[in-house]
Amino acid sequence: MQYSQTKMVKLVKQSPELNRQLKAIMKEHELEKSFALKALYHAEVKDGGTYQRDYQEIRD
Repeated sequence: MQYSQTKMVKLVKQSPELNRQLKAIMKEHELEKSFALKALYHAEVKDGGTYQRDYQEIRD
């Protein structure tokens, strides 16, 4: 499965929990949104993560 920033933005908009996590990552690590999205992808989506199915169902 390949990372897509467009898909991650859509997934975060769908999930209040992911939105909260994204903001926490940005604040805690002082990251720009694009880098925080990628970190969130690796933490919650990739390799059987909690949101993997939801991510796969999103169309670009």
